[in-house]
Amino acid sequence: MAEVFGPGQHGRPHDGGPELVQLLTPEGERVSHPEFSFGDGMSAEDEAEMIRGFFRDMTLTRRIDTEATALQRHGELGIWAQLLGQEAAQIGAGRALRPQDYVFPTYREHGVAWCKGVDPLELLGLYRGVDQGSWDPAKYNFHLYTIVIGAQTLHATGYAMGMQRDGVVGTGDPDRDAAVIAHFGDGASSQGDVNEAFIFAASYNAPVVFFCQNNQWAISEPIERQTRIPLYQRALGFGFPGVRVDGNDVLATYAVTQAALNRARDGQGPTFVEAYTYRMGAHTTTDDPTRYRLSDDVERWRLKDPIERVKAYLQRNGLADQDFFDAIAGEADDLGARLRAGVQELADPSPLSVFDHVYAEMTPELQEQRDGYAAYLDSFEGAH
Repeated sequence: MAEVFGPGQHGRPHDGGPELVQLLTPEGERVSHPEFSFGDGMSAEDEAEMIRGFFRDMTLTRRIDTEATALQRHGELGIWAQLLGQEAAQIGAGRALRPQDYVFPTYREHGVAWCKGVDPLELLGLYRGVDQGSWDPAKYNFHLYTIVIGAQTLHATGYAMGMQRDGVVGTGDPDRDAAVIAHFGDGASSQGDVNEAFIFAASYNAPVVFFCQNNQWAISEPIERQTRIPLYQRALGFGFPGVRVDGNDVLATYAVTQAALNRARDGQGPTFVEAYTYRMGAHTTTDDPTRYRLSDDVERWRLKDPIERVKAYLQRNGLADQDFFDAIAGEADDLGARLRAGVQELADPSPLSVFDHVYAEMTPELQEQRDGYAAYLDSFEGAH
């Protein structure tokens, strides 16, 4: 697989450049690529069913995003990190995972969380401020959201090195061999933690995929201020391969991520995947992107909408009828209603719950602190 992930050409034009891996054009037409493909070994019906599944995943993920944004505007959430326009990058990567693979997300991987089975309400609980992430990472193989920019790449590399020592890498058993994927953004690629993770991963041949969603903006800083070469080419300096994929093309993202994960599981070490996409929304709901970017850029990328290109492909090839699209729209409406009702029912935490998840087992010192705080709270009973 090494030659598949060879160096590309320099330059970063708005279309991603000639090195961009693409299998589905913005107009919804299938194209071929010399190294990557989608659907090999599948029947035509199985392939169509998988693409319909991608459409459903992306549509529902977008609905989670739009509902959460609306809930924040209504004061039900403290903040929300939008993913509008990045659905294909997340669903393609998420569906390429095997159950035993482990994910280290940032704070924006709502689509990957969906693929791993995390209830969207648990994401909303974090942004409502009633918990610090209520899902069990061991149950879903999906770590808690990481707010410290880039820190999760070090966690991912260490976890991947642990997999090596557990003997679940390179055994040849597809039900046993595992890999780790670390998600981060183009802005995080400038962090020291990310580059340190690259060094460790390369030095120890760790089974980790570094998945960068290059959405062109690190809050208000454009990608041109952060790098003079395409981001994926940085991997070569650390001694492992990189590849740039059209992050608005769910088929290509799936194919490239699947190949990178297979490479990691087989014991061939890390890969850097740069999903070239665009953040059509704001960085978070506290951000006003009109202050630093042109509306023409946003409109140009709307024409590359990841959901619309899959819809066009399904319609053009007679793989889905209107009843299918109506059913997905109805499912999205039901999901939105459940989120609106559910977020208001999320219970406020007990002040003492801050002590519950510090350690796996309560220590005497922590118990003493908890008892002292409980006594302090009890002193306010009956007071105004």
